[in-house]
Amino acid sequence: MNARLLKLILSCLVLGIAIYSCDLNKDKTDQLKIVTSNISLPSSLEIEEGEAVSVNLLGTTNISQDKDQVVLRDASYKDYFCPITSFKDASVLVFKLPEGFSGGTYKVYIRHEGLNNYVGTLDLTILSSHSIQPEPGTGIYGIVQCEGKGVPGVLVSDGAEIVKTNSNGIYQMKSDKKWKYVFVVIPSGYEVPVNGILPKFHAALSQSPGTPERKDFTLIKSDNDRFNLYVLGDMHLANRNEDISQFSKVANTLNECLSSSGTKNYVMTLGDMTWDLYWYSKNYQFPQYLSTMDRNFKDITFLHTMGNHDNDMNSVGDYNKSFRYTRDIAPTFYSFNLGKIHFVVMDNIDYNNVGSGSDLRSEYKRNYTAEQMAWLAKDLSYVDKSTPVFITSHAPLSVPSGAVSWNNNYLNGADSAGEANMIDFQNAVREYNVQFISGHTHNIFNRKYSNKLSEHNGGAVCASWWWSGHLTSGIHISQDGAPGGFGVWTFDGTDFSHSYRAAGHDADYQFRAYDMNKVKEVIVPSAGASHPDFVKFSNAIQKFSANTILVNVWDYGPDWKVSIREGGNELNVTAVSTYDPLHIMALSAPRCKSASASSTPSFLTTTWSHFFLATASSASSTVTVSVTDGLGKTYTETMHRPKAFDIAEYKNK
Repeated sequence: MNARLLKLILSCLVLGIAIYSCDLNKDKTDQLKIVTSNISLPSSLEIEEGEAVSVNLLGTTNISQDKDQVVLRDASYKDYFCPITSFKDASVLVFKLPEGFSGGTYKVYIRHEGLNNYVGTLDLTILSSHSIQPEPGTGIYGIVQCEGKGVPGVLVSDGAEIVKTNSNGIYQMKSDKKWKYVFVVIPSGYEVPVNGILPKFHAALSQSPGTPERKDFTLIKSDNDRFNLYVLGDMHLANRNEDISQFSKVANTLNECLSSSGTKNYVMTLGDMTWDLYWYSKNYQFPQYLSTMDRNFKDITFLHTMGNHDNDMNSVGDYNKSFRYTRDIAPTFYSFNLGKIHFVVMDNIDYNNVGSGSDLRSEYKRNYTAEQMAWLAKDLSYVDKSTPVFITSHAPLSVPSGAVSWNNNYLNGADSAGEANMIDFQNAVREYNVQFISGHTHNIFNRKYSNKLSEHNGGAVCASWWWSGHLTSGIHISQDGAPGGFGVWTFDGTDFSHSYRAAGHDADYQFRAYDMNKVKEVIVPSAGASHPDFVKFSNAIQKFSANTILVNVWDYGPDWKVSIREGGNELNVTAVSTYDPLHIMALSAPRCKSASASSTPSFLTTTWSHFFLATASSASSTVTVSVTDGLGKTYTETMHRPKAFDIAEYKNK
């Protein structure tokens, strides 16, 4: 048999198998239609605790009570397997929920012959046994309870109105239901149940404003006056640049902190958990993000802030672009209490009137919408002026514009009545002691606006969008030279403090000091293939005077001190805005080497404000760099010069 004939026979055999397979798949598809097409699944359903779930059947199905199951899948792809308990008159399918199951929005499948067959989406509410009669005009009502008893005086909001539970823990609210959710403002001394990393403090709404919907909430008593809050900015997970494996190393450091803290722990994100551009091309959206978090963390609650890249680029307008976020993660603005601290989460990325498509992803404005500002006033009206207030948003109120100057027009997108820019926002919170925590820049800064308002721009988990570790293994670093990591806030009653933890390093890693004589030998045009953008970096580095000591203190704040001593002499230290040498070599150099001379690579090194320099008297003297943080703790490096500039020395664990 010649080779050509053999090839023809094999081709026919493969084609025959493919056709047979298609026929089998067609039969299977037809069979699945019989399984699922006659199930009438409501969009929402309310049942009492312990009650089985019943759904109507419109005709004959081949679902087996003994062999098949109902599967409920949550936003993190966690499956709950529910046994089918009976068929009532062949017109109703009844299934039992697992022990401890709580309400929420789930995708519903029939598991038939080993396959999950999609039926639809169900918003399932588990009601307490308390009977509540909605008052006329009520749109949302329910009970907030703990250990089976109603909790009085708890705030509940639909994003517009805020009401209190009565003496029996019952709330009733007139609502336009614009935001399609209702949430409980978790009171001091309580927590809520969690599903994976997500706290169950809000519930989806599905009925018209005129139709009363009951949504109950459960609280859990918690002695949380003392706690740690770990603040994660800009994760940008997208299943690219080895970001999932790189993130696991960040998670290792965070898990070390969690296991050794000895107190209550919570996590707050600052937005851009995902990356809208890759929702579709990499199929990495909120369910995949939640799955990643659930694989890396156990028994820890994440509170979320929304970022610009957490909006759906293929939807139109601010409301629609945030739909997936509010469906899968949390409201875009809400509040809660931990211990004696009041937290407010807000969204200052405004996509109002912005169309769909990747080209319009950056067309947002930075401001607070009128609806949020009206809600904020109501929320703060319930907060005592002596209570510390922490407010998180993705974009900062301002950004550095030099070593000691600021761009106060950064939050400047307000163009309609009631919207707020930086000054409007400051006026709205001026009677409270506010710590404002932001992300977005991927850099770090701390600023004190007044005795009552300070801002902490928290840095990025992903550093330079996971590029530095992708290009230079072990160097996870942001454009300002700050290592990728997270903020650590410690609370005891109304007292609090914060620090920055670099991923893959110990807690004392708080600055990096360079002998610029040796840096200048390394950062020369050829290190970046003489690309025009790299020549810019090289020229800036070469301008440093001989014997300069440059120190990058990434979490520097107004109450920090930097000292550089040569022998017994205190050198004059000057604050400067400049480029970080390590970022230049770890990211900008390889990026420039691979780019054409006519293109400008993205994610290159930027100038930032937390740098300090001094000039030594010689090239070989020993200097001591001391950095003292706001709590009075001092971090020290004795630099024996000349000190080589070697990337390998800075790699994380």
